[in-house]
Amino acid sequence: MAQENGAHDSQLLKGVLSLALLRLLAERESYGYELVTRLHELGLTEVQDGSVYPALGRLERDAHVTSRLVASSSGAARKYYRLSAAGYAALEHIELAWQSLVRALAPILSTPVPAKPKEALP
Repeated sequence: MAQENGAHDSQLLKGVLSLALLRLLAERESYGYELVTRLHELGLTEVQDGSVYPALGRLERDAHVTSRLVASSSGAARKYYRLSAAGYAALEHIELAWQSLVRALAPILSTPVPAKPKEALP
């Protein structure tokens, strides 16, 4: 969620990082730094390499992504990630869960925040 200064809550980002990575990898095979760049282009500028690479490792351990090394002319080989069949299934499940959560929160978030809470009735 964006704060007034455009920053996003780091705990919320951490919770949706796997969803974002799976969704980006459904579009095309990518390497870690490219994924960081793509997340930044979406406005998620607080996402750092230090959170993306561990998340990719978890997705790989969970068999949601596969990886392959590709030689690079400008240095070390790059590790490219792509969704596995299990990754597509996980993405579908997570997207449905996310959409359900957004629908559940919409009525609460669409009303103005009161200046102070109502008192409980005796």
